[in-house]
Amino acid sequence: MNLNSKYFDRIRINPAGQPGPAAEGPGCEWKGCDCRGTHRAPKGRQREGEYFRFCIDHVREYNKSYNYFAGMADDAVSAYQKDALTGHRPTWKMGMRVGTGGRRSAAQDHAPENFADPFGMFGEMGGASRPNPEPPRESRMIRNAERRALESLGVEASATAEEIKARFKLLVKKYHPDANGGDISTEDRLRDVIQAYNHLKNAGFC
Repeated sequence: MNLNSKYFDRIRINPAGQPGPAAEGPGCEWKGCDCRGTHRAPKGRQREGEYFRFCIDHVREYNKSYNYFAGMADDAVSAYQKDALTGHRPTWKMGMRVGTGGRRSAAQDHAPENFADPFGMFGEMGGASRPNPEPPRESRMIRNAERRALESLGVEASATAEEIKARFKLLVKKYHPDANGGDISTEDRLRDVIQAYNHLKNAGFC
């Protein structure tokens, strides 16, 4: 392949005889330099958004001595760096609420006497030993089939055997055709109730 072909030259990024990107744009602002200013360099504090234009060699030289905090006191530098952690946005102290009006602060809401301490871990701080307010967990394993049977009878998973039996008797009386003047439209519902009860009975729920 002839790399000097006129046809190959047409598809070059920079065809021969035309100036490249390095030959365009402003010149280097370094004193005595005739190269193109291809790289930006910040002008410094209180001139944010303004840049010098340097060539690659002089932008490296400039960056070696660049110090954004030049001329600032140590306390001012520390304060600036601390504010930079929050993007220089205003912040408020933890546990405080804006305004008063008789409202309690977050610190008061989380005082030791206002939360439960069932294990006595915060006794020295005044934590109460009242039981945990979390709802009691189910003590027995309930599979999906049992859960559907309970839903069919309309009882909770925590229902006792007596409650399940009482609910079953109530639903049988309600959906039995004899209780509905011989209407058989409720037979399917009655069948579901009987099957659900038998399943719970075999599973030991009642």
